[in-house]
Amino acid sequence: MQVEQSATAPVMEQPVVDTEGMTEVVPGDALLPALLPDIGSGMISDDAEAARLEATRSEEVGGLLAAIRRLENIVEEETTALATGQKVDFDDFSARKSRSMLEFVRLMRARMHLGGETEITEEIQRLREKLERNRSLLEMHYDAVREVATIIVRAIKEAESDGTYTGRAARDGK
Repeated sequence: MQVEQSATAPVMEQPVVDTEGMTEVVPGDALLPALLPDIGSGMISDDAEAARLEATRSEEVGGLLAAIRRLENIVEEETTALATGQKVDFDDFSARKSRSMLEFVRLMRARMHLGGETEITEEIQRLREKLERNRSLLEMHYDAVREVATIIVRAIKEAESDGTYTGRAARDGK
């Protein structure tokens, strides 16, 4: 069996023994493992290591910003199409937004420590504003579709009925 080394190493805790009131150890008692931090791994050894960590952080920030901007572009594209009355493929936009949002959420979860970065916070705020405008236009579009559907349903019902089974109040519009 191989043992992997990591930042923590399992160690068996040893009980503190009170020699004055010594009691016998019960055969069923077991020592519990404890995870102790590897003290040497937390220290930066030199400037090169610090520069490497900064470069990694910069790459993480760049990747997260790129994901946010991709999502922003998709939302902006759909919003523009809705606002200008272009034909909108809602299935396509929905799938693209879902994939992009999934990527964004996964990156944010993996890099929660980047949540305090000013640039990321600003990008997320811009994305939130674009999403709100998109939601507003989608809601307006949905309301219009629902209203047209209601008019069509009413027209179909009126066309199918000859008035035989409706009361006089219904024919008079009351």
